[in-house]
Amino acid sequence: MVISRRSAGAAGGKLCAALGLLTCIALAACGGNATSSSGSSAPASTAARASGAASPAGSGASSNVTINLYNGQHASTTNALVAGFTKQTGIKVQVRSAGGSGLANQIIEEGSSSPADVVYAENSPELMILEEKGLLASVNPDTLARVPSQYNSPTGKWVGVAARAAVLAYNPDLLPQDQLPKSILDLAKPNWQGKIALAPTESDFQPVISAVMKLNGQDAAKQWLEGLKRNGKTFNGNTAILTAVNNGQIAAGLINNYYWFRQADQAGGPAKMKAQLYYFGNQDAGALVDVSPVGALASSKHPAEAQRFMAYLVSPEGQQILVDSKDYEYPLAIGAKADPALKPLADLAAPNVTVADLGDGRAAVQLEQQVGLL
Repeated sequence: MVISRRSAGAAGGKLCAALGLLTCIALAACGGNATSSSGSSAPASTAARASGAASPAGSGASSNVTINLYNGQHASTTNALVAGFTKQTGIKVQVRSAGGSGLANQIIEEGSSSPADVVYAENSPELMILEEKGLLASVNPDTLARVPSQYNSPTGKWVGVAARAAVLAYNPDLLPQDQLPKSILDLAKPNWQGKIALAPTESDFQPVISAVMKLNGQDAAKQWLEGLKRNGKTFNGNTAILTAVNNGQIAAGLINNYYWFRQADQAGGPAKMKAQLYYFGNQDAGALVDVSPVGALASSKHPAEAQRFMAYLVSPEGQQILVDSKDYEYPLAIGAKADPALKPLADLAAPNVTVADLGDGRAAVQLEQQVGLL
């Protein structure tokens, strides 16, 4: 499997990536090498330049070129999407996978010299910062129209491909259902001392902080994080949290929904899981739906092919590949149907927090630093 933020970097790398998004430091300072789909390890910029991409295409997409994809999403799913795209179009895709925040920093450092044609991120803040810096091209209107507007860039610079829901994983042996919190804010209360797991360096955690800030204000968000710091036990990521909850090491933990389903598959089915999922609902910040977007670089040498790749990801075929990959994320294109094992997206009662509200994530990182979680 291509190295992604799931499999390399651990806490130190994720922490550097989070701080890097704030300060725009180089990937070298984060210890972030990327690995190509062929398995060779090299910095993303150097490796991508050596990939043998063809000369710039004309006004129409050509099958005789190779585009470079900077990938912050799950490598196995991305590789399936790339294979489907190449089979349909003949356009080859050279993949470089690494942590999403690190890739954003890499592109910022490379600027107009970036070899990347397309960037596929795990969370919208990673592309919002590139949008703010003028590094992304506008997405073709027909592509944007395939996805509900609330999941797309406010200025049309990227399109939402998939989404995941914030949830609470809990162990019913340690936390009876009648003690489940009504709001994510309850986790800062004294009765949650020693019961809650969190991953402060996990890039999925920052959007939840941003949602709390939007709905409840900065002071309330700071108090909430201070309470989590007092009550919680920190882990390197969502996988480690879920494993600890499932094994009875801690009562509950904040994760994204798809981790539970993936681990259930590995365990032999949902019946093998001790950990259960709790959906906050009620438009609470803990019910946030977060978007995985794709964007094309303004400096792309193959703009037509980059646009074609983005269109493929939100096409019926691309969205079905996403579902069939058993990644357990929600496909976002209009009419696309999620895996039936998932709670319907419309039933999540997510908060009224837009991708614009989540912004580039800097305020969330700053707040984590202020309270000592980073």
